[in-house]
Amino acid sequence: MLAYKIKGKIDATGNLVIVEPVNMPPGDVEIIVLQLADTVKQASESESAIESETPQKKFRSKVKAFQGLFDRVPVPEPMDFDDPDKQAKWEYLKEKHNL
Repeated sequence: MLAYKIKGKIDATGNLVIVEPVNMPPGDVEIIVLQLADTVKQASESESAIESETPQKKFRSKVKAFQGLFDRVPVPEPMDFDDPDKQAKWEYLKEKHNL
């Protein structure tokens, strides 16, 4: 299998556009796309700007006693099973509750 490195772009509609001529024999090809690091950085910055502009939905309760309660609740800890104790607890709970 031969490998060729060529430059291209993804247009606004999501199509791959090759911007330089390709000197290859006709036939089927397999395409592996590597996005440039500066493009990824710019995209992540724009996504984070969009996320910061949109406020997170807060749970609202009709009961006045509970209205401020949910604002103070900490964000749940992500379930990463790097900790053997957490993994053991999760296995126990799955077995206990038939999950």
